[in-house]
Amino acid sequence: MRWSPRPPFIRSSVLDRSRLRHAALRYAEHGWDVTPGACLSGARFACARPGCPTMGCHPALEQWEDAATSDHGQVLTWWRRQPHAVLLPTGRAFDVLEVPAHLGLRVLGAARLHAGVVGPGRGQVRGPVAVTPTGRWMLLVRPGDPLRPELDESLDVVRHGAGSWIPAPPTRLPEGPVRWAASPEETRWRLPDSYAVQGMLVDALGAVRLPRQTSTLRRAA
Repeated sequence: MRWSPRPPFIRSSVLDRSRLRHAALRYAEHGWDVTPGACLSGARFACARPGCPTMGCHPALEQWEDAATSDHGQVLTWWRRQPHAVLLPTGRAFDVLEVPAHLGLRVLGAARLHAGVVGPGRGQVRGPVAVTPTGRWMLLVRPGDPLRPELDESLDVVRHGAGSWIPAPPTRLPEGPVRWAASPEETRWRLPDSYAVQGMLVDALGAVRLPRQTSTLRRAA
């Protein structure tokens, strides 16, 4: 048999599963519970739950809240044979403030310029930020704080707390992969104060509260 300098062919599904497993284990090692999501197949997500009608990203397990764990052995078992999406339950180690790109960019830029914000109830504002391929920014913050009234009334801001989850990098959606705009390693796995970040979102909303195309679209919807 002739020797070839080319590396052996590895199926993309095997590489995807390896990347997803590695990421899930990394999150678990830092105390973040994970739960397996349905596997992307073409343009939809498929799970083993009989009759499941959900086509978008969703948990693979019916009792996913109870099953979510940071146990190394269980995580290995879940990702041993299937390229499950990596889902992170919220309301545990962290909450998530989900915002559109124009708000996420403003907050991330301000957080990188200033390590903290002085004022009542404000502290460190720099933390992990994940971005979906459709342009939704997910700001990870310390858990437990509800939305401020100014944000609770905004359709642009969604808080993910207990009973919710987010897709974590490198989970692939039909439009492309979820990625980190600010990775947990970059922020040393530290989480910012929720109200500090919410304060920055209030400022960002005030700065862009002018007639916008998005507002027209919302009225049309």
